[in-house]
Amino acid sequence: MTDGLAAVLFDMDGLLVDTEPLWLETETEVMARLGATWSEEDQQYLLGGSMERTVGYILSRATKPVPPEEIAHWMMEGMLKRAAEGRIVVQPGARELLDAVAAAGIKYALVTSSQREFAEAVIDGTGFRFPVTVTGQDVARTKPDPEPYLLAARLLDVAPGHCVALEDSPNGVASATGAGCRVIAVPSLLPIPPAEGRLVVPSLTGVTIPTLRALASA
Repeated sequence: MTDGLAAVLFDMDGLLVDTEPLWLETETEVMARLGATWSEEDQQYLLGGSMERTVGYILSRATKPVPPEEIAHWMMEGMLKRAAEGRIVVQPGARELLDAVAAAGIKYALVTSSQREFAEAVIDGTGFRFPVTVTGQDVARTKPDPEPYLLAARLLDVAPGHCVALEDSPNGVASATGAGCRVIAVPSLLPIPPAEGRLVVPSLTGVTIPTLRALASA
């Protein structure tokens, strides 16, 4: 641990990779099969949430009865198809920051609400490597509950209070903050206000190892 920083915890969708447009396409496609429409407001409502929450919300809007597991299958099928087409775009500064954290010998992990199958598709498609990966299937309660970040800290054998989490959504920020982590927020679809223990930045390009250490030591 250096200057209070024990580990860096990364969100995935919207933070490391720009997958939100792909989720919007997939959700719109699924809703069309269910005889209903989908909007950017619907997507924003679900930002940073789990597949279970998404499926529940979709069912509340659907005009045709379909088993929840079928909707989850359609969602995953659509996202994996888009990933296989090479449409996963790495966010500016993401690769550089991950490389810098690894080179500095700081522990780090991926903490995502996405299903493991999709997280692995993103990791394979981008070449990212994570010593620890926590997905929506690894916890009983997903973001905004603190459980995902508490689990990541436990798997890395570090105290959450010495972790800096990087997030793009209010749900993710709430999860990391509730776990006791310091947070760097890079808002994607929804605004995130500054707060104690939280730094809000426009992109990852300005986030460096000194930035992480300064926040952890504040």
